[in-house]
Amino acid sequence: MQESYRFVVTGHVQGVGFRVATRRKAQAMGLSGWVRNCPDGSVEGLVAGPSYAAVIGLRDWLRRGPPGAKVETLEWQAVDAPVDAGAFVVRR
Repeated sequence: MQESYRFVVTGHVQGVGFRVATRRKAQAMGLSGWVRNCPDGSVEGLVAGPSYAAVIGLRDWLRRGPPGAKVETLEWQAVDAPVDAGAFVVRR
């Protein structure tokens, strides 16, 4: 079983295409999971993949985010949660 990671990104991360950019980046890296906006203005997600290097690559990208984002913090934690293999989706 692949290890999965939960992340929460805070700062100016809503209204800048953060979720869509995260999905594109994750899909390009062969990762699975989901991302969504939270009511408190943060962005939350879950990611897993066959390549630990790709997972860490996404973590490093999340620290910057897409153009227009201003990331203040990134929480990153290994969790025991199932991830649908082969899909990375934007949740509402």
